[in-house]
Amino acid sequence: MKETITKSVKMPGIYRYLYFISGVLLVAIGVIGIFLPILPTTIFLILASACFIKSSPKANEWLRNHKILGMYIKNYQDGSGLTVKSKIFNITFLWIMISASAIFFTELWYIRLVLFLIATGVTIHLLMVKTKKN
Repeated sequence: MKETITKSVKMPGIYRYLYFISGVLLVAIGVIGIFLPILPTTIFLILASACFIKSSPKANEWLRNHKILGMYIKNYQDGSGLTVKSKIFNITFLWIMISASAIFFTELWYIRLVLFLIATGVTIHLLMVKTKKN
């Protein structure tokens, strides 16, 4: 397993704190996104990683090496792609959650349409991501 070591960026202390706080908030939103299909988990974790690179390389390494959260960003940052199994799981889970949200949580046709358009867009994106060989 390849470890990434990042160098500390020199900047005024207040900016480092703001980046760190932003990174923590983005991780929290990313975790919420695991359970809410409307929030795209991976992009929030990638943004959190970018904030941590500027504020705390140690926090960035923690995020990249986290047992659950690390898998969301490592494959993107390393360019290695997603396995067929993870693509099938993610797309299936996405459609189950979007369908449940559209059926049980709204009666407005245009909200349902938006939900299904989001699901379609995310599905296309996942299918276009490089497929990683086991």
